[in-house]
Amino acid sequence: MPHHYARRLLAIERTADGNAHLGWMLAFVAGATNAGGFLAVSQYTSHMTGMVSAAADGLVLGQTQPLVTAVGALLSFGAGAACTAVLVNFGRARGVRSVFALPLLLEAACLLAFGLLGAWLAGLRAAFIPAAVAVLCFTMGLQNALITKVSRAEIRTTHVTGIVTDLGIELGRALYGAGLNTTRLRLLGGLLAAFAVGGLIGAWAFKSLGYAATLPLAALLASLGAVPALDDLRG
Repeated sequence: MPHHYARRLLAIERTADGNAHLGWMLAFVAGATNAGGFLAVSQYTSHMTGMVSAAADGLVLGQTQPLVTAVGALLSFGAGAACTAVLVNFGRARGVRSVFALPLLLEAACLLAFGLLGAWLAGLRAAFIPAAVAVLCFTMGLQNALITKVSRAEIRTTHVTGIVTDLGIELGRALYGAGLNTTRLRLLGGLLAAFAVGGLIGAWAFKSLGYAATLPLAALLASLGAVPALDDLRG
């Protein structure tokens, strides 16, 4: 990845263009992780709506395993978001240029571990599924909190419900005659398309490569986050 592009995407001084490009890239990663992860653990892990419903169903039906998995997923997603907040505040307090790179590097490490250890651990089915769901949810929590912070809650990348809602609002405004916000539509349409394309590629890659399908995603995030991190090391 070109160094200047990585620096622009993770710069401390944020721009609308930098936020959009970072959002599209992370939406692609989330779509791929969500779709590929489903083939691995039979759970969608990039959003928590279904997990809350699964926890409620498990509690009412007395099904321990779905309840434990869902609660673990919720706690892991929240822990990932909290970890991003800690890392960003840590970086800001020390004035480092890699303030937004730190969560991405941790996300890359999680995906790398999942890709390298997933096939080996899959044989331990009873323990593997809750643990794998927790790791993937933690990873998505990291990512969602990062793009939320850098864009001041304007962009989400791990779920598309809000994106489709915002697209509908913008189109409704245009139909009413309030004008078409092409910049906003470009951002939202790009996020939706990136998540969808990521999902297609992620599902195909996992079907073809198995758990190793997460390794290119880890490499993409690591190459992006490494640039400002190395800038800090060089001083």
